[in-house]
Amino acid sequence: MHSANQFVYTRERRRFGRQCLFSDRNQLMLSINPSKRQRCQYILRNPVHQGTQLSRQLAYSIMETENVSLADHGMYHYEGGWPREVNIKDEEATLRHRKKIERDDNWGGQVVGLIHQSLDVAEENNTVNIYEDFFLDLPSEAGDSIRTAFEARQKNIFHDPEIIRRPIAVIDWTPNDVRRFLVLHSNIPLARRMPGESNKKDKPKEKDDGKKKLILLTPLVKQEKIENTNDFYIWNLENPLKPMTSFSCDDKVLKTLYCPKDENWIAGGLQSGKICIWNSRMGGQPVSICPLEAAHREPAAALCWVHSKTNTEFYTGSHDGSVKYWDGRDLEQPIQELLMDPQMTDDQMRSRSHGVTVMEFEYTIPIRFIVGTDMGSIFIGNRKGMTPMETLAAGNYRLFNGPIRTVERNPFFVKNFLITGDWCAKIWAEECKGSPLTFLIKKSNQILCGSWSTARCSLFVTGDSEGELDFWDMLLNQRKSIFSMKFSARILCVKFRPDGEYLAVGLGNGDIQILEMDKAMKQSSSKDKGLMVAMFEREQLRCKLLEGRVEEIKLKHRLTAADLERKTLIEAQEKEKIAPEPLDPDNPDEFLRIITSDEEFRDIFNSFQDHVLKTDKKRQKREYIMDLTDFEMELTTHHSMGNLPTPPAAPGSDEENMNMNIINT
Repeated sequence: MHSANQFVYTRERRRFGRQCLFSDRNQLMLSINPSKRQRCQYILRNPVHQGTQLSRQLAYSIMETENVSLADHGMYHYEGGWPREVNIKDEEATLRHRKKIERDDNWGGQVVGLIHQSLDVAEENNTVNIYEDFFLDLPSEAGDSIRTAFEARQKNIFHDPEIIRRPIAVIDWTPNDVRRFLVLHSNIPLARRMPGESNKKDKPKEKDDGKKKLILLTPLVKQEKIENTNDFYIWNLENPLKPMTSFSCDDKVLKTLYCPKDENWIAGGLQSGKICIWNSRMGGQPVSICPLEAAHREPAAALCWVHSKTNTEFYTGSHDGSVKYWDGRDLEQPIQELLMDPQMTDDQMRSRSHGVTVMEFEYTIPIRFIVGTDMGSIFIGNRKGMTPMETLAAGNYRLFNGPIRTVERNPFFVKNFLITGDWCAKIWAEECKGSPLTFLIKKSNQILCGSWSTARCSLFVTGDSEGELDFWDMLLNQRKSIFSMKFSARILCVKFRPDGEYLAVGLGNGDIQILEMDKAMKQSSSKDKGLMVAMFEREQLRCKLLEGRVEEIKLKHRLTAADLERKTLIEAQEKEKIAPEPLDPDNPDEFLRIITSDEEFRDIFNSFQDHVLKTDKKRQKREYIMDLTDFEMELTTHHSMGNLPTPPAAPGSDEENMNMNIINT
């Protein structure tokens, strides 16, 4: 038994799949009389004028609120959305509930609103043909001008708490808490001119009192004031006024990094070459520090944590050319020490070693670690090697003429690196050895830093000495940046947050700019990864073909040089040979040897034979002309006139031969 609010709609089988077309008709389905009670509640309102303040309002306030948890709840409409207490299978219960709703005063207005919405939907359905293909007549290039905007907006600025600003050396986001990040300020570069600084800053100021000139060396005064400011901090992303945790040290700190697997520990390298460990929960002074006899001989400028069961092992590199392997639980002695000697031997020499500027390690490849040096070379290390020869067996490659400033793997394609140094940035792979893989950008300003985006696989940023921050997308344009920003100071460090939503930019004046990425710059489409894989494979194949061609050219040059050397050696040996004893011409054997060894005689004899052959050929081609006697000429004349019989044919001629044939017949 069907309820009263059901309607059965039937169609023919051949009309299945077509759209439903609705039409208008005049039929009164419901009539609602006006309510006097509602008419009395209607109030006529006069126009209201509201004033606004046109001046700009400035306010400074800080508020930190708890995160609001939001939840979405849906409702399943069955049989018109009946309440839970109404049994839809009981017709009397549904009828009573329907009458109860109809007695409500708001029911009429709601029904009218639903009618208007239904009419709009029906008219749209009748207007649009859902089975028609639209915009087929438009040209293919009509949508080229429609592009997604690439922008980045400033979210916050974090200033150096010290009175005298210090340049930024390291920015490292907390591994498990995206709201915190570590900032290391360095006062080392202030003692010398950095790239991009003007020479006017180093000129002393002069005062003329009429007789004497007083010279004020202001940079030296600043240097004395900040010699003891070695503090670095952990900041909260939402609070730029005061750091959460402060760390200090008696020596100047050059490098600090979180342990990726345990954020409670921070390892650092000092100006004196020592290595120390801080506890991020306590702050203050380091909890352990290595002795001077186990430290590096020069400043420890590079550091990277590696994969281990205890999460306490890391590598450090120094300008003295050494790389040491440490266990954070015991810093009394390093586990292993290597020298970045470009010559592959177990007998390493410190005088040949390159100074280490940067190190890199990827947890998904626990065996490899990468070392960048101040001579522009890349060393690939193997953690399983027991000797220096086995550890550095993968080789070293020269990529730059100056120091390497950044080595960072692509988080989506870990075999590809972004390397910055000098005035260019390169994308490099281990399989391509000494040549750049896909991308090579050059600028007139020195590129001081670079970083891959952790959200968009084809995006990376670079910062230069003039304060220009460039965003590069390999899939969109490989010759110019898709977006650029200008800052007031040189850019020393850039780092994306693990989720790719924010970018931290460290400046030379001690400020940290937090930039919020636009939607187009923090997401990748479904095709981007496939296109990047195809591009990397294509470029790797191209590089391998070029390397093979170079090897062929080198082999050809080596063979040519070897042949030339061999020929020169033979000529020298021939000159050094002793003259042979004179031969006896009366002896037939020795006479024959004299003739065969004499090149001049051999040439003359060959030319004589050629002359004889040419003479024989001319004789064979010569034509013989026989002159007739007076008697033969007279006979020939009479014969032509018909007076005399035909003279006998000359012996041996064709005519005589023909007569002889006739007689024989």
